[in-house]
Amino acid sequence: MWVGVARVSTEGRDSIGGRAPDAQLGPGAAKNGERSHIHRVSDESRDRADTGTPRRRDRRADGGLPLRAQLSISETLAPFAIRFTWAAVYFAVVFAIGTVGYRSLEEWSWFDSFYMSVTTVSSVGFMEVHPLSQPGRSFTVFLIALGVTGLGVWWALITALIVELDLGGALRRRKKLREIDELEDHHIVCGAGRVGRMVVRELHYAGVPLIVIERDPEQVRALEQDDTDVLVICADSTKERALLDAGVERARGLAACLADDGDNLLVCLAARHLNPRLTTVARANDEESVERLRRAGADHVISPTLTGGVRMASTLVRPHVVGFLDTAILGPHLDLRLEEAEIPTGSPLANRSLQDAGIPQRTGLVVIALQRGGDPERQIYNPGPATTLEEGDVMIVLGGEGQIESLRDYVLNGGGAARPA
Repeated sequence: MWVGVARVSTEGRDSIGGRAPDAQLGPGAAKNGERSHIHRVSDESRDRADTGTPRRRDRRADGGLPLRAQLSISETLAPFAIRFTWAAVYFAVVFAIGTVGYRSLEEWSWFDSFYMSVTTVSSVGFMEVHPLSQPGRSFTVFLIALGVTGLGVWWALITALIVELDLGGALRRRKKLREIDELEDHHIVCGAGRVGRMVVRELHYAGVPLIVIERDPEQVRALEQDDTDVLVICADSTKERALLDAGVERARGLAACLADDGDNLLVCLAARHLNPRLTTVARANDEESVERLRRAGADHVISPTLTGGVRMASTLVRPHVVGFLDTAILGPHLDLRLEEAEIPTGSPLANRSLQDAGIPQRTGLVVIALQRGGDPERQIYNPGPATTLEEGDVMIVLGGEGQIESLRDYVLNGGGAARPA
């Protein structure tokens, strides 16, 4: 069920887009030893799992092949078909020896000789077809030894088949592949450490489809125990193969939550190369890595250290504001959310003012801000009723889940939506 890929190699890093990462970052990225800080990831950082703990070099963190490279049921059965064929040949030879032996020693008919051989070799032993002579009894002992040996080999093959086939795992793997192939506009979370788990939890609360890529089997098992419905691929997310297995070409967004900034940079490079339209959010542990990650293709870069410090200071200075934002953003069990709604091309609300659109009257939502073309740099706070909505604009609204769904339907269908009760 798990995907496995070796850790980052120089060849793998250079295969992204056919160029080395530093060639894509533009001039100036390799100044003052910065190139060695990010692009030449040290052996120690390569051996760190998403949780930041070192891994043993002699231990594979993947436990298998890439998801689509793992053997199918028919491919798994192929070597056993040869083994069972040889076992069948062995029994056929033993039956032939027994039949000819009884025919020669006891002068029975061919059918009686064959029947006696089958009951003797299979250890069924109903009864003797005819009374046996002394030579016939000695031959029967010899035939029983051959039969017991063959049965031992036969049951050993069946046991090995059950163990190696792992029928349940193969069926689960095929089910997972079908579910992944059916996903579109989903989100990919790379890394299931402390930050990655929080991202998975919030996306799960938001009800969006997601796939997690984690290379540590222990983290994968823990995540699957917490949420049995989550799709997890055990692989190295810095590899293009793992991202392709997760359907990155059809994905809507990707969160690079790995513990090493160099790994997050490689994920951003690969993801941007495979899907230029992908919205990418990267984690940066070092403030110096923020700009590098942006140049590598990350649309947004989050520093847990910086964000945590700002939040703590804001809580001290503006505790009620922070509490309100916690309720609006982090309160999954409360019917109040800060959400966004885009004005798509051809929307009935395009080129209409907020007053004319009547969003508060029809949906009960409060429009807090408006981003022109979805650009945060062109943001209008508390837009007035005369503000015109344009195609590509993104509205930041506050309200309940039902109201938000009503707004999204209103944006697409115009007058088809009504304010929820």
